[in-house]
Amino acid sequence: MLQRLYIKNYALIDEIDIRFDKALTIVTGETGAGKSIILGALSLILGERAASNTLYDDQQKCIVEGSFNIAAYKLHSFFEEEELDYNDQTIIRREITPSGKSRVFINDTPANLVSLKKLCDKLVNLHAQHQTLHLYDANYQLFLIDIMANHQPLLQTYKTLFNEWQANKRNLSGLKNESSRLQKELDYLNFQLEEFEKANFTNPEEQTLAEQELAQLNNAENIQRVLLEAINLLENNEELAIIRILSQLRSSFSGLTKFGKSYAEIQQRLENTIYELRDLNSEISNLENAVLHDPQRAEELTQRLNTIYRLQKKHGVNTLADLMAIEVGLAAQKLTASNVEQNIAQLEQTIAANHKKVLETAQLISKQRQAQIPILQNHISQMLARVGMPDAQLLAQLTANENHPTANGIDEVDLLFAANKGSAPNELRKVASGGELSRLMLCLQTLIAKHTALPTLIFDEIDTGISGEVALKVGRVMHELGMQHQVLCITHLPQIASMGQAHLLVHKEVINNRTYTRMRPIKGEDRIIEIAKMLSGDPPPESAKENAKALLQNGLLTKDN
Repeated sequence: MLQRLYIKNYALIDEIDIRFDKALTIVTGETGAGKSIILGALSLILGERAASNTLYDDQQKCIVEGSFNIAAYKLHSFFEEEELDYNDQTIIRREITPSGKSRVFINDTPANLVSLKKLCDKLVNLHAQHQTLHLYDANYQLFLIDIMANHQPLLQTYKTLFNEWQANKRNLSGLKNESSRLQKELDYLNFQLEEFEKANFTNPEEQTLAEQELAQLNNAENIQRVLLEAINLLENNEELAIIRILSQLRSSFSGLTKFGKSYAEIQQRLENTIYELRDLNSEISNLENAVLHDPQRAEELTQRLNTIYRLQKKHGVNTLADLMAIEVGLAAQKLTASNVEQNIAQLEQTIAANHKKVLETAQLISKQRQAQIPILQNHISQMLARVGMPDAQLLAQLTANENHPTANGIDEVDLLFAANKGSAPNELRKVASGGELSRLMLCLQTLIAKHTALPTLIFDEIDTGISGEVALKVGRVMHELGMQHQVLCITHLPQIASMGQAHLLVHKEVINNRTYTRMRPIKGEDRIIEIAKMLSGDPPPESAKENAKALLQNGLLTKDN
């Protein structure tokens, strides 16, 4: 419910602050007084874009602020999704700077126009002459029937099933695209894996070991020569053998051990050194005996290393361990390709099961909707008679299309309308006038109001084309609607104006040669005079005042009833 509207520096408004009644509030004023300006300012906090001539004073910013009580609308999840602070008393503010920059605040949290419009679509519903596009909207038409069927939990279950079905279909499409891509790469993938399989890499140290062994084979003669020289110098040389010389020295020191401990220690160290050198000589001899001259083995190692070097260069790595990791990755890709096909088959089965549940639930919803069609038609016929269209009828045709379920089910609805007796019902947009559409919308909103919490309803001169007794009937229906939901009605008809629980007057005021649009609540004598002016002009004669009193008295009786 809209509780308060504050407007500053907008068009012809310098500053106004208006509070609204919770029931039916009438807004009147002479043509050109600024009623459209009020609506224009309100549209800013409904998410509409600001016009270039928004600012009254182009040196100050424009502010439009609306206070709403939203407790009945169950919008906690919306605020969470939009990352906004929830409050039962929500304040929406729109600011337009002199430079043209627009800012939006919801409960003092900066927001964007998209979020603002989504929120305000749930808070305010504006119906103006020739702006009844909701009636042509298939979603709105189904909404009418669903409201009467009162099967919201079933609809929510269906939407969950439908969304799951659609998500799985999108996943399937993605998997098929992935499968197609992998199939194109599979031949090259298999070729690469065959190279690795032929290479049969099992030891990440193989390259290092092979390079060492090949180096030994290629340098066998030089290695053997060095080893033989070492053996000769250690023991085989008759004159220069190190072990022979040390042995002689040990023998010389053995005769000195009786002369002191130090000589004995040197003699022992010589003994140890000779023992170590003989062991070293034995190892060198073994190495020399192990030296191979094997050209065939060298060729095998060369070919093996060439395979490793070629694959390393091809895949841009430097070690055999990296190469083996690439092989593992290629094998995983091949496995993924085969798994994708398996996943596709499984997902197709899931989608078939999803579709079955979606269809079963949609058929149940369709059955419940079909049961509400005659009730809807009968109710609207009665309501149309109450607003001066006794021969009008609205027919709702529901067609189930099980081949193409949508987010709203399998049903397609067509609303057909005939305003006069004997006229064949036809599409709304083809046969209904603006005034007829407006009254039809009023009847539909009255029906919806019996089943759910409506947003604030604003009717902008939807009474065009009616007068007299019909206008009184429309006013009474609006009044009844206002007993359940907040309604604002901008009207030029005194019959409708007399039905409001509250009355706001829009007027112009000239101060210091500047024109301002004002808006103020009126009641008592002021309201009588305003309705009298609507009856006969300004200034109103006494007879018009008496008629105005009679209309207000009639409206008061309606309210009491």
